[in-house]
Order: sequence, then C-alpha cells, then structure tokens
Amino acid sequence: MTSSSSIQILSPLQTLQIKTVKMSHTQDIVYCFVMVSLSISLIILGIVLYLICKKRPVESEESLPIKLCARAYTLTDIDAATDGFNHRRIVGQGHLGTVYAAVLEEKVAAVKRIHPRLVLSNAGFGFSTVIKSLSLAQHPHIVSIIGFSEAPGERIIVMDFVGMVSLDFYLHQNPDGVSLLDWSHRLRIAAGAARGLEYLHEGMVPNIVHGCIKASNILIDAKFCARVCDYGLSFLAPQERKGLIGYVDDEYWSNKGCGPCKESDVYGFGVVLLEILSGRVSEDGLLVKWALPLIKEMKFSELLDPRQVFPSDVKPLVRMAKVASSCVGNSRTSRPSIGQVATILNSLEMELRV
Repeated sequence: MTSSSSIQILSPLQTLQIKTVKMSHTQDIVYCFVMVSLSISLIILGIVLYLICKKRPVESEESLPIKLCARAYTLTDIDAATDGFNHRRIVGQGHLGTVYAAVLEEKVAAVKRIHPRLVLSNAGFGFSTVIKSLSLAQHPHIVSIIGFSEAPGERIIVMDFVGMVSLDFYLHQNPDGVSLLDWSHRLRIAAGAARGLEYLHEGMVPNIVHGCIKASNILIDAKFCARVCDYGLSFLAPQERKGLIGYVDDEYWSNKGCGPCKESDVYGFGVVLLEILSGRVSEDGLLVKWALPLIKEMKFSELLDPRQVFPSDVKPLVRMAKVASSCVGNSRTSRPSIGQVATILNSLEMELRV
C-alpha cells in the first residue's frame, strides 16, 4: 500500500539529539540573560555607591586633608604680617618666645618669635628640618604648624590661630573662666588634650615627645575643644628650667640626662589633671605633694575646686583623680602610657554625654 505523503520516522537516538540541541539552545539563552542582568545590576550598584559617597563623605575626627610640610616664609613676610612685630599684636608670651597675631595670605595665623638668647644658643641646630618634621602632625586636638622663618638672629614658627585662650587662662587668670569651665567642660578638655598627646606619642612616625605639657600649652577654642601646642620644641631650650619646674618629674633633671620623654609628658599631663580638678596653680611641684595624700585618703571635698558646685555624681572625677595620681605618683617605668590615660578619659567623657 502506498501513500501520497511519506512520513519520516525518527529513531530514538535522533529524537534525543534534537531534544539535547533544543535544551542547549535554551540554556544558552538563559545564561546570557542572567549574565546581562547581573552586569546591569553591578553597574547600577556602582553608580549608586558612587553617588552616596560623593554626597555623604565619611566624616570623622581623624578625616583631615593631607597636608604638606611647613612653608618657609621670608622675614620680610613675617614683619609685614605682624606690622613690624607690633606690641599690640602680642597675644601670648612664654619661656620660648612671644606670640603675635598675624595676617598671612589673608588668613589669621599665630607667629611665635623665639627669644634671641635661645636662638644664639642653638645657632647651629637644624631648625628648619625639625619644624618641617613637626609640621606633618595634624589632628583635631593639636595646633598645627604651618610655616617658619629663619634669618640671622631670628627663628620664627607660624601656627594655626585658635584664639590663643589657654586652659591656664581659664583656670587661673580669668575671673569668669571658672563659671565657664564647669565639670563637664573640664572633663571634655582633659579627654581632648589626652587624645592630642596620644596622637603625638603613638600616631606620628617618628613619635613626637612634647617636652613641656602644662596648662598654658593647652589652648581652648570657641567650642571648648582642647588643642595641644608647642610640641617638640624642647630642642630650642634644652637647659631651660623656667616654665618647666612643677610640670616635669625629678628624673628630667637627673645627672643621667634623661630629659624629655614620653614618661615625662605623662607626668606633666597628670599635673594638668590635678589643676583641672583642684583649680590650683602648679608651683615648684607643691601641687603634687598637696594633692596625692588627698586622693589616697579619698578626701575629694578638699581636693576639688571649691569655686565649683560639688557634683552630685563624683565618680567620674574620682576616676580622673586616680588617673592623675598614677601619672604623677609612680616612677617612669610604672606610669601608664598616654594611650591608656586617653582610653579612660574618653570613656568618662562618653558616660557624661549619655
């Protein structure tokens, strides 16, 4: 029997091959679709992340712009910026020199003019090299060095201008300073100064030893943020005792020539904490001798600044007093690091905020 149309009968093997080809083709389409979708998703995600980062940059206490080393100014530039070192421009004086308010490149700056006698005694020292190295330090709780100038008989350091109101002025010179510095402000200032010193000791390479930590070298800006200044300048007055007595330990003056080191900085910071707590001036080491027995005997009503209202919760101040005691009451080998001190004060500051 014949038929008008022939029917081709496929073998089972041929049928399987056709199905396999169809499935392979389908899989290729699905694979391409998935890859295209994934690529588009990654592109969109990248664009979104870029826009987020551009609109909302990460802000933190440490996120500061990269800074070049200090700029060298001519003496003529400094002279013009200070109106010829006009006495009306003087905003501070210390054992290293006189500080003037200056205008450099339309910005207010602080110009420290080193005492001539110190310049002569360090005539051969690499002033510019040291200042350039120190100027690399940048932190919210230090006063940055932005420039310098040197000429025969002249050594000048240019710094950020932060108002030049020191902790010493608030505590001991300004009659209204006591009312402005309540216990919360004092604790905040102590913690901020500790963070600044910690950065110098542990955050800078090579590490920077301050050399003369005291209340007059901790400046307070308009927001009551503490900023440490005059760090690393002890090379200008290696034999100078004025301004140091009472803020450095006995080892500083020993025959072994220990001089300034991290441990002596910690001692000075402990003295500053005692000043913050008691409101008393440190004179010839007498503050330490007076305060340590009171801390040991827990007589905080006698220790704390009587010009302030005795706090309802004295625990944070007790802890700060114990930190101060560990800084000034131990030998160099037994003192805490400034990092340990900063950790405790930071936790106290956080508790106060909560």
